[in-house]
Amino acid sequence: MLQRSSQRSCGLGWLSIAGLACALASPSPSSASQSKSRDTSAQTSSSTVVVIDAGHGGFDRGGIPRQRIAEKTMTLDVALRLRKKLLEAGYRVVMTRDSDVFVPLAGRVSVANSNQNAIFICIHFNSATRTEANGIETYYYRRDAMALAADIHRNVIAGAPSENRGIRRRGYYVLRRTNIPAVLVECGFLTNPAEGQLALTAAYRDKLAEEITRGILGKPALVARAPASHYYPPATEVEAQPFNGYVGTDFIKAPAESSTTRHRKRSKGTRSKRSSHQTTAQRTKSGDHTPAKKSMPEHAED
Repeated sequence: MLQRSSQRSCGLGWLSIAGLACALASPSPSSASQSKSRDTSAQTSSSTVVVIDAGHGGFDRGGIPRQRIAEKTMTLDVALRLRKKLLEAGYRVVMTRDSDVFVPLAGRVSVANSNQNAIFICIHFNSATRTEANGIETYYYRRDAMALAADIHRNVIAGAPSENRGIRRRGYYVLRRTNIPAVLVECGFLTNPAEGQLALTAAYRDKLAEEITRGILGKPALVARAPASHYYPPATEVEAQPFNGYVGTDFIKAPAESSTTRHRKRSKGTRSKRSSHQTTAQRTKSGDHTPAKKSMPEHAED
């Protein structure tokens, strides 16, 4: 009897030890969940792609006629700095252009749509005929890009002494035709003397790239910015123009420059031609066969 009891106690002891070993070997539900979360996070990080689109390029200088600072140069510089920072953060980066070349809008969209599980970041600078116009604004179209636009805009505004022009939903070609979340950042007005001067400094362009990177990473803004009134006059609202076909620039369709003198000469030539036809008709009707003086062609006067 004592022997059986001793054997039973030994058996229970071994079972307890075995159970404890199994418990230590198998992770708890919470630790398993955390491990799975870390694995998912690492997988997402390794598979995330950022497609960077530097606006304009090549013959497409960007901006408006007679603009002093070339937008294509500023956008490319910020885009290259952004690429470097994202690569350091572990992202895979695809550029629609990495040199001063022209890429049609359809080509930019094609590059974006050929990358799955990616986001599309389009870099631009604003322009206006009024030098007082200033500020930073961010655009998106797809609803799944709204949070990304907010994160980027919040960080860029915090790092720039510019007017906050807000986040807007617009159906621009590069935002509407992409199959992935797409955001377009207008990094200030190159036609504004103060913002244009800032854009010409490498330190400020690097700061823009840094803040866009923080927005992509979903990090909070570092500091609260100083009131824009300390730097610039109040912003003058400039209505964003939708695409009406591609005309050489991504956003601004510059009106055709017409010459008043040319218009007057054409009008004069047209009136002269009409008058000549009327005189000929009257002479023919009255029986006078004297040939009328032939009017000079319009292009000859031009």
